[in-house]
Amino acid sequence: MSALRVRVALSLAALLTFSLAPASVAAQADVVTTLSEAESDDTAISGWQIQSSAQLAAAGEEISQPRYDGSRWYRVGPRSTVLAGLVQNGRYPDLFHGTNLRDNVNRADFQVPWWYRSEFHVRDRSPNTVLKVPGVISRGEVFLNGTRLGDVVGVYNAREFDISALVKPGRNALAIKVAPADPKKDFAISWIDWAQPAPDNNMGLLRDVEIARGGAVSLLGSYVHTKLALPGLESAEVKAFAEVRNNTNAPQTVLLQGEVASRRLSQAVRLDAGETKTVAFTPETLRNPRVWWPYQYGEQPLYRLELTARVNGRTSDHSATKFGVRDVVSNLNAKGDRQFIVNGKQIQIRGGGWASDLLLRTQPERLDAQLRYTRDMGLNAIRLEGKLETPEFYELADRYGIMLLPGWECCDKWEPWTGWGGEDWKPEDYPIAAGSLNAQARFLRNHPSVIAFLIGSDISPPEDVQRMYLAEFDKAGWANPVVPAASLNGGPKPPLGSSGSKMEGPYDWVPPNYWYGDKLGAAFGFGGELSAGHSIPALDTVKGMLTATEQEQLWREPATPQFHTGRGNEPFNNLYLFSNALAQRYGTPTSLPDYVDKAQLANYEQVRAQFEANARRMNAERPATGFIYWMLNNAWPSLNWHLYSYDLNPAGAYFGAKKANEPIHIQYSYDDRSVVIVGQSPKKADRLTATAEVYTTDGKLAHSQTKSGISVSLPGVAEVFTLPEVPNLSATYFVRLKLTDAHGKDVSKNTYWLSSKPDVPDWANSVWYYTPVSQFADLKGLSTLPKASVDVRARSFGDKTTVTIRNTSSSIIPAAQLTLRKADGSQLLPVTWSDNYVALWPGESVTVQASHQPTRRPTVEVGGINVASQRLTATE
Repeated sequence: MSALRVRVALSLAALLTFSLAPASVAAQADVVTTLSEAESDDTAISGWQIQSSAQLAAAGEEISQPRYDGSRWYRVGPRSTVLAGLVQNGRYPDLFHGTNLRDNVNRADFQVPWWYRSEFHVRDRSPNTVLKVPGVISRGEVFLNGTRLGDVVGVYNAREFDISALVKPGRNALAIKVAPADPKKDFAISWIDWAQPAPDNNMGLLRDVEIARGGAVSLLGSYVHTKLALPGLESAEVKAFAEVRNNTNAPQTVLLQGEVASRRLSQAVRLDAGETKTVAFTPETLRNPRVWWPYQYGEQPLYRLELTARVNGRTSDHSATKFGVRDVVSNLNAKGDRQFIVNGKQIQIRGGGWASDLLLRTQPERLDAQLRYTRDMGLNAIRLEGKLETPEFYELADRYGIMLLPGWECCDKWEPWTGWGGEDWKPEDYPIAAGSLNAQARFLRNHPSVIAFLIGSDISPPEDVQRMYLAEFDKAGWANPVVPAASLNGGPKPPLGSSGSKMEGPYDWVPPNYWYGDKLGAAFGFGGELSAGHSIPALDTVKGMLTATEQEQLWREPATPQFHTGRGNEPFNNLYLFSNALAQRYGTPTSLPDYVDKAQLANYEQVRAQFEANARRMNAERPATGFIYWMLNNAWPSLNWHLYSYDLNPAGAYFGAKKANEPIHIQYSYDDRSVVIVGQSPKKADRLTATAEVYTTDGKLAHSQTKSGISVSLPGVAEVFTLPEVPNLSATYFVRLKLTDAHGKDVSKNTYWLSSKPDVPDWANSVWYYTPVSQFADLKGLSTLPKASVDVRARSFGDKTTVTIRNTSSSIIPAAQLTLRKADGSQLLPVTWSDNYVALWPGESVTVQASHQPTRRPTVEVGGINVASQRLTATE
């Protein structure tokens, strides 16, 4: 079994064993990892016991002795922060409800160091045994079998220790003393204004600690550079590299053998005593290679690189890794804006900002669900600002074809030159930052999903830091683009120049027509992070995260700070801007359910407009080359910045994005009333027919027009027609768009609720987080729509439920919302719908399908702003 397979198998098994089930504190058994007998395998520590140093008198030399009594310690998984471990062990229950995170956690617990302790068993000595610590939040003192090995400083600053002389047959004990973390002072993880911070500042371990055993020569890493023949893709050059180290005090000749993409490799290398060398193999040419594409453009095949190091005819080490054949270029266009070209095709980035779990818990099934949500919404990229996740995340992104933009975070020790960040770097900090970059470049370099690394977030690093980072990229064999920041702040600096990425807001509510403007965050250029801010979850989620008092304040007192918004002071500690606009546009809420229903419509139209405006302008004079929606998800239950809520409940924002990002999509433009067709896939579509209808709220058809024979080269934009100014419309009215193919089959349907009195952005009084409006649209007509009755039919089998809903009333339904529930009444999550928040005119019906975990006869609930709520148990 290869080292990669061993590590993944042991790691995931340990996660399922230790991370998901709470354990009592009393009568804990020691955690013992059995190392593989194979000399060339890496083995992850399968779990830890943790305890506060305040509860211990012993020093590291004693704690790291085998058979030390840890029976009163907490048992946790292979990756765990201190607080995550305490939650797992029942010390802090229901931590994410109400203000429990603030009021029911003893912060004194985290003002002292904590000990992590584990044992491992080996049958016999190995000539080379190495302990690999991938980083510690914030720093750790490492002990083995009573001996202090040294320090690991920083969450991403990986370090290896040669423990060959200390490991003995039988049981061995490993202990790490983890220091308290302060993101302003340490290379740790910060939640900035995204969420309330974890009370322990995430002190602990993010990734697996591993023990590697090998022979005289070790394979420290292997990677592949690929070069495609463009534009035809008829061939690709693949060049494999191996990093080898002589572990002995004498010269060694090592024979490297293996395969890259099924092409045989063989090379003999001489190494001096203790020497480390990067070996480059002769490039191999693949004819008609299987190319890795972002998922809308093709498949995601992966090739393998396998290498074995042999010394004197015996296997000394073995490594295996996967890679994709693809080509990525990122540069500035003629307007100075960042753009990405993948396999010769310019691709508009439609991404979201990633938030790890607030306690940094590893949950592979949850990660899988979230990346499937990303694809389902039509997003093609994720930006990871400072939360660089665990290996499973990147493996999933490779498999699902989601492009990744990892990088450092702002406003803390990683970026002190902003003026609002952490402490200035001291001389000893530069090696930590450099080591962190080198380790992450090595960690990420083989993943085809990773298309760039951002060495800054809110400002480009100084020239000396840029050069330091670039030198580390070069040492690691990095072949992807390096971007100086997600912002233009700081201006162009050598050697990387301009970031080409704006970060001028907004971060709070703006009207849908904002995105069609020509200033600030409107749809042009490349946006490193921006959105209309608050996203109100579905009612179940709101009730599950907020106390009764907080629920009342949410709709009655919008200026009252809410603990579950962003961290800090105004504007992000309350929902006044969003809620005021909601009341002005949709009418004053009359209850919490009414507030949530109206908020879903507002979130839907905001998000749809942001994605649609950028899509329409992908080929404009100053093209919209991409943007990162702020944010994709949340670290914990939140009222702010997400496309789906922490409990994986998709609501208005989610389905607004899903609608806008259809592969072939018909859409309305808020600025000039034009109707366009946008294609987001590489296939050409032709012989299309577009129809637009304008209705008053009482259902009267006020205007209709149709155009046939439309073609759109994909990806691209096709102008269809412009709607006239229709006289005598109601204050609130509807625009319905439909696109059909040559056979009359529906390709895209889209419904807008609009106002004769448009929103008017007050651009001159914009601030960094939003643009005020001098006039609000009038959408109050939606609140006066008569209640509509519906007929629902549902069939369910295994992991699929099909729902047909028909409007049996004479009232228009702007957005019928479908929910699946289990037998106990809780929501069936995660779930992906073929469509949701569907518009239905009188007598119309629609059939949609939901995919979910296998469940017998779930209950289907139908609701909406003017829908008489009803539930129906699905038949089989």
